[in-house]
Amino acid sequence: MTRFARIAYTESVRATQRENGSALAAQRQLAEGDRPDPLGPNEAGFIASRDGFYMASVGDTGWPYIQYRGGPRGFLHILDAHTLAFADVRGNRQYISAGNLRQNDRVALFFMDYARQTRLKLLGHATESRPEENPELTERLTEPRTDGRVERLFTIRVEGLNWNCPQHITPRFSEEELQEALQPVRERMAALEAENKELRARLGAPGTP
Repeated sequence: MTRFARIAYTESVRATQRENGSALAAQRQLAEGDRPDPLGPNEAGFIASRDGFYMASVGDTGWPYIQYRGGPRGFLHILDAHTLAFADVRGNRQYISAGNLRQNDRVALFFMDYARQTRLKLLGHATESRPEENPELTERLTEPRTDGRVERLFTIRVEGLNWNCPQHITPRFSEEELQEALQPVRERMAALEAENKELRARLGAPGTP
């Protein structure tokens, strides 16, 4: 998390940390080198399992803009330890994120697992390319396929990352996660129903004591 801290802990942030008694812990995070934080196995596995993420960009006026990007699990690809990429499909045609990135390529990504109260934050630089400019990458980024017309490819060079604590993350479950969580309960209920059916059959059979 060294690079993330060096980017996020600006002078005003460090002043606020000192005021609130967290400067020592923050200082330890700043003490090491300043190379980009790599995506390790935990980060790669977590990102690959997500079916969406939040991406923040900054416009010409300095205002931040946050957009949700969704698709099938694995639509955001890990190209290597420092690079992510995804195929951008046509949405509401406002093109705010795409326009912002032409002026300022900095982005912040939030990956959420509400069911397990886990959050991964990532800072990076995003670049845009057209599908016809790189057919090989386009083919890779469109498997699995996100519904809609692919208009551009976004590649994100990771600078820093940070795992957050689960505090204050409200647990929420998607339909798929509920199905997975309830499957053992369904199997147990089916076994009990079969057992009850067998017992009723025995009790109702002639000569049953």
